[in-house]
Amino acid sequence: MEKLNDLDLDKRLGERIRRLRLAAGMTLDQLSERSGVSRAMISRVERGESSPTAALLDRICAGLGIFLSALFRDEDHGGPLVRRADQPVWADPASGYVRRNVSPAGTGSGVEIVEVEMPAGARVLLDAARSAHRLDQQVWVLAGEMVIMFGGAEHRLSAGDCLQMLLDGPIAYHNPGSVLARYAVVLTTPGRAPLEG
Repeated sequence: MEKLNDLDLDKRLGERIRRLRLAAGMTLDQLSERSGVSRAMISRVERGESSPTAALLDRICAGLGIFLSALFRDEDHGGPLVRRADQPVWADPASGYVRRNVSPAGTGSGVEIVEVEMPAGARVLLDAARSAHRLDQQVWVLAGEMVIMFGGAEHRLSAGDCLQMLLDGPIAYHNPGSVLARYAVVLTTPGRAPLEG
């Protein structure tokens, strides 16, 4: 997957986090307390001075009461069709995993599709507290293999396998193979509230 310029995307992510924080009426200190991320780090992310990892973004999103995929949606420029060239792509600087938001934004649909490429041997742990919201998610492995751990269980998936989970706690993704793994994540967020203020 071809990803956007890192600096440009870092600035856009930071601005989006700042807008969401302000729309929620939260100060940096309040978001820090709710997310477990230091005020200084949140400030650096909002200014686009840091390339945040997936784990850090996940904690900030949990503090904002949103899901990670919401950061990559452009609700202002949506419609029923989004061309591949216009789908937001982001790479986690820690693991090298690359995510593409496939679904069109701004449609009001509660279903989202994300395409992920996970390098061989890579791991991602999303451990933010999720007691305030739950997410129905299905992971469909398109190529390679994945190990997904959540709720105290380990699930080994090969190409063609699909795992459904109601995500309300930490989740770990691991590609134990020697080749790149590709998978699609289908997210359902029933009753999703508008994210923009």
